[in-house]
Amino acid sequence: MPVEITWWGHATCTVEDSGVRVLTDPLFARRLAHLRRRRGAVPPPEAAAAEIVLVSHLHSDHLHLPSLARLAPGTRLVVPRGAVRAVPGLTRLGLRLTEVRPGDLVEAGDLRIRVVSAHHDGRRLPFGPHRSPALGYVIEGRARTYFAGDTGLFDEMADEVGPVDVALLPVGGWGPFLGPGHLDPGRAAQALARLAPRSAVPVHYGTYWPIGLDGVRPHEFHAPGDDFVRHAAQLAPGVAVHRLLHGESVRPEVAR
Repeated sequence: MPVEITWWGHATCTVEDSGVRVLTDPLFARRLAHLRRRRGAVPPPEAAAAEIVLVSHLHSDHLHLPSLARLAPGTRLVVPRGAVRAVPGLTRLGLRLTEVRPGDLVEAGDLRIRVVSAHHDGRRLPFGPHRSPALGYVIEGRARTYFAGDTGLFDEMADEVGPVDVALLPVGGWGPFLGPGHLDPGRAAQALARLAPRSAVPVHYGTYWPIGLDGVRPHEFHAPGDDFVRHAAQLAPGVAVHRLLHGESVRPEVAR
């Protein structure tokens, strides 16, 4: 059975591997606070179908309670340690919650999911102490797929993540400027060169944009995917980069 990856927009992806559907950071909203979905239709109901759901950190565009409420009751939800304390509404969703931290291992069917670090402020904004880590995940089945969540570039990334076949890397954001703890197209290409997977899919760009800022630096909304492809061709020419449209899928080549 081939491995298939679908990008629904922002950081929301479905990874199908070894008969298991893994969903990352589900965000199915047309609007979130001051953000509006400007590209791609809201994902269809089948996008919420998954055996296990991975949440990288507590920001509301990654841990979105109304989107999580679309999951089937009893779905396993993996969240950073401290998430239930910071977001009490999680306990009212009828999901099977598992809190994790870097170094933990989760199993789902024939998959092993390793929890790795991310360099990002993962607290529940706009308030709250910094008690929950931001995470990445390595999904190991027929392929080894790295979902980076939201992260900056850090020295230990390649060593901690280890060998992977596919990297799902954030390459942009939801506003004209990226703060610390993020990857832009150039830094994402540097990460790609260090990780050296067979394939990559850029995510976390070109979906949401602040209301009223449509005319402010529109390049920052439209271009990160293409910019990442260009930088990756220079820094990691051996990696096949798949720039997906919203709702589009790819079956990447797997070495084993």
